[in-house]
Amino acid sequence: MTTTAAGGRIQELDVRGLRKPDKHPAIFATYAALPAGAAFVLVNDHDPRHLHEEFEAEHPGSHYWEYLSREPRDWRIRITKLTTTPLPRLLADTTLLAGADAAPDPSGAGWRLQIRERDLDADVRTLAPGASAKARTGPDFDVLLHVLAGAGQLVTEQDTLDLAPGALVWLPRRSRRRFVAGPRGLRYLTVHQRRPALALG
Repeated sequence: MTTTAAGGRIQELDVRGLRKPDKHPAIFATYAALPAGAAFVLVNDHDPRHLHEEFEAEHPGSHYWEYLSREPRDWRIRITKLTTTPLPRLLADTTLLAGADAAPDPSGAGWRLQIRERDLDADVRTLAPGASAKARTGPDFDVLLHVLAGAGQLVTEQDTLDLAPGALVWLPRRSRRRFVAGPRGLRYLTVHQRRPALALG
């Protein structure tokens, strides 16, 4: 529950009585509602180290985290919002992503945009040397593709486009396409509207 004490004291958010899945959403919602320069005191029953890591990932340089109390079952942290929005930041060096040897995750992505609050999705995909993806109809949103390394071809309904490092390609929504990797494979970055979350039930 969020309370504001009389006399202009700082707002408190006591999450000790909340279910675990509800705690972080409540905390981030309280933070988002703050004007720049304002703060609230989080009251928790343990050191919220994972929450601190999330703040460092989501709001680097734009918040201030200060422990006020570290008593058993009474941890108090003042969280101050320093800027009106999260700050622009450097996410990755694409020259390093182009030469990365890290194995992709099960979805095929070797790098993925991990920011929780965002309107875009972005990831790095790799096709093995000589691999050929099946022709398919693209998703219901436009995709911007930047070739990072290797070479290959993009086969459309009408022609074939050669792909090489530096190529910037627009894939219109629902367009038919097929990727074919060259002898050195093909690695590319895609950026597009964030996919809606899957509804359960």
